[in-house]
Amino acid sequence: MPQRLVDRNPVVHADQLVAQMVPPAMFDEVSFASYIPDPNEPSQAAAVRKAEEFAGKVAKIRTGGRRGLFGKKAPSTGAGLYLDGGFGVGKTHLLASIFHSSPSPKAFGTFVELTHVVGALGFNNAVEQLSSHSVLCIDEFELDDPGDTMLVSRLLTELSARGVSIVATSNTLPGQLGEGRFAAQDFLREIKKLGSIFETIRVDGPDYRHRDLPPAPEPISSAELRERAESTPGATLDDFDELCVHLSTLHPSRYNKLIQDVTAVFLDGVHAAEDQSVALRLVVLADRLYDASIPVTVSGAKLDEIFTPEMLAGGYKKKYLRATSRLLALSRFEVPA
Repeated sequence: MPQRLVDRNPVVHADQLVAQMVPPAMFDEVSFASYIPDPNEPSQAAAVRKAEEFAGKVAKIRTGGRRGLFGKKAPSTGAGLYLDGGFGVGKTHLLASIFHSSPSPKAFGTFVELTHVVGALGFNNAVEQLSSHSVLCIDEFELDDPGDTMLVSRLLTELSARGVSIVATSNTLPGQLGEGRFAAQDFLREIKKLGSIFETIRVDGPDYRHRDLPPAPEPISSAELRERAESTPGATLDDFDELCVHLSTLHPSRYNKLIQDVTAVFLDGVHAAEDQSVALRLVVLADRLYDASIPVTVSGAKLDEIFTPEMLAGGYKKKYLRATSRLLALSRFEVPA
């Protein structure tokens, strides 16, 4: 009898939230030396040099510091680096390489994970826990609403002033974050403040945003889904609607532990998510499943039909397309025997 995710109620203690901010396992062994620049894209080799230089700055800032009044050592302001480019050009590889090259303590997480950690810990507690870090690495930097913008702007400003260096990756330049979504003056002011923290480095290469996603595999029957789940050690089998309800009861910072030690996920009765809150939780779950390389098999609708056309035309389009791409990749992973 396969397990069910809906029966799991993981607890993540506050001190574990920051401790678990590390690169996904697929980036455990990467380094600057293992990044192979495309000879036709000179910006890639330049980005490797800049990233390696930045890692050197991080170490110096943390071990150095300036002398203040009465000879007391005052923390230096943290450095900032922003790696901009399309999908598949190796930005996360460089980000993880900076993480591996920096002194501990240090933290790595997606923008969404960071906002979840701050939400779970509270702003002041998050600042205190992260302020001793040499570097905060933020992958997939994105701003979807003014609240997140101001929260992250305040966080990064506080951490930078305490000597924490910040490095981020995104597909949007800092001055264009949120462009076309919100025009409120306070939002634009925060965007400008964020952009001033970073030195921007462009990483050019093939932009996978303009490539069509591979076709989604055909769903299987509920009976076959159950049969496969029952024959897969460590797999989970859930009704799609029940799982969506269960996700609403868990803080997203607990999704990582929700799927811990799961070998494969089987979902029965998949259909389009009509509610945006449900859809955004599914995005977070898709990210955690992808980071853990857990295969996904479904019955019902195809995986590229979870997010409605209206959602794909809205302000969260980039999130939904990324989640769809990742779910399709996971649907092609070989399920362990």
